[in-house]
Amino acid sequence: MNSPTIPAKAQATNSLSAPRGSGRARPRERALLVQLRLPGLDPDTELEELRLLVQSAGADACAVLTGRRERPDVATFLGKGKAEELRDQAASAQADIVIVNHDLSPAQERNLEKIACCRVLDRNGLILDIFAQRARSHEGKLQVELAQLEHLSTRLVRGWTHLERQRGGIGLRGPGETQLETDRRLIRERVKSLTRRLEKVRVQRHSRRKARHKIPIPTVSLVGYTNAGKSTLFNRLTGAGVYVADQLFATLDPTMRHVSLAGNAEAILADTVGFIRHLPHQLVEAFKSTLEEVAEADLLLHVVDGSSPERREQIEQVQKVLQEIEADHIPQIMVFNKIDLTGESPRLERDETGRVTRVSLSAVSGAGVELLLEALSEHTRRGRITQRLCLPPVAGRLRALIYEHLNVVQETITDDGECLLDIELSEPDLAWLRSLPDLRPEWLLGMEEPVLARTGS
Repeated sequence: MNSPTIPAKAQATNSLSAPRGSGRARPRERALLVQLRLPGLDPDTELEELRLLVQSAGADACAVLTGRRERPDVATFLGKGKAEELRDQAASAQADIVIVNHDLSPAQERNLEKIACCRVLDRNGLILDIFAQRARSHEGKLQVELAQLEHLSTRLVRGWTHLERQRGGIGLRGPGETQLETDRRLIRERVKSLTRRLEKVRVQRHSRRKARHKIPIPTVSLVGYTNAGKSTLFNRLTGAGVYVADQLFATLDPTMRHVSLAGNAEAILADTVGFIRHLPHQLVEAFKSTLEEVAEADLLLHVVDGSSPERREQIEQVQKVLQEIEADHIPQIMVFNKIDLTGESPRLERDETGRVTRVSLSAVSGAGVELLLEALSEHTRRGRITQRLCLPPVAGRLRALIYEHLNVVQETITDDGECLLDIELSEPDLAWLRSLPDLRPEWLLGMEEPVLARTGS
């Protein structure tokens, strides 16, 4: 059975994207930005971020409307006087769309549209539109569509008020669904279909993750505020060639690559979607399966734009999202990026226990990247032990298997032809080694904790 088709009018609601299938590029829309000074908000910081979001969505800011309120107005959010000012400014600036940098209720959005005589979009709708443009993978497109439909379901009424049976009149009485009810039912069915498909994808992702865990290679996830330079650093470390742009949410779909480290250590590095303050709840929910890559990582590299004056607030916002996805317990290394813009020197900092807590570097120039690689190598080796193994000459197949899957630090051949192997491994590695059918218990000799070389700061 084919999935129900969402009405075209509903699909087009609040979109900044160019129409698909059109042969010509859509001209950039002129956007009037609205930012109120509310208790607990820094209007300057919020407004600058809104400008970046609008730019990422493919629109141009033609004017800005600011104001101050102690609490939002129930009907228009802005208040009667400020709403009339919005109407006049939208007309004089010839704005195609009004973007309010706050969360609006469906009623507030409809009322502002009537007053401004143009489309109105709130912050959540703007971020959803950017995500719709950036999604490339099948899973990412499903996740974005689900979030958009859930956001749209409460805003359908404005498109079909002329067809509501409750308004009465000739032709609008009698049994049957109104168009509005039909659209809502179709959206509910589509949401159910998307949820089922995403569940299948989630199961497949879980299976792949489970298979990865059978191979004793730690997973390291890059997290951080959007536009902090995660993808640039990812490309620097892996040579993957992931899309990089100076815009918010340039990366949406996760990418994973293998990284070789010093001391025969290795890791799986994952580049993930950037976080942002006031991230829409629908997106956090929709992208739970993708964010599981973060929640199940062995280490988080928290990339920070060291040149941003709002870096402290951005760090706090990232930590809030990590708490929401239950990933705040995972060890972190703070990576202060963009020292090429601040004039700082590359450096590595440790806590009182000797663990690396911070690395300052430039992903663009490569300065300090070697310190990060040393920190990763040290982290992957921390808690590992050295197991000595004595193999007879007939255990050649077992020796080859150990060399293929484990880190052999040293090998010595005795006069009797026996092979002494010093193997650096973790507890899962040791369990795997002991489970091998060709291994005899008497071949396992002593164990000792490795001494990690401390890199300079």
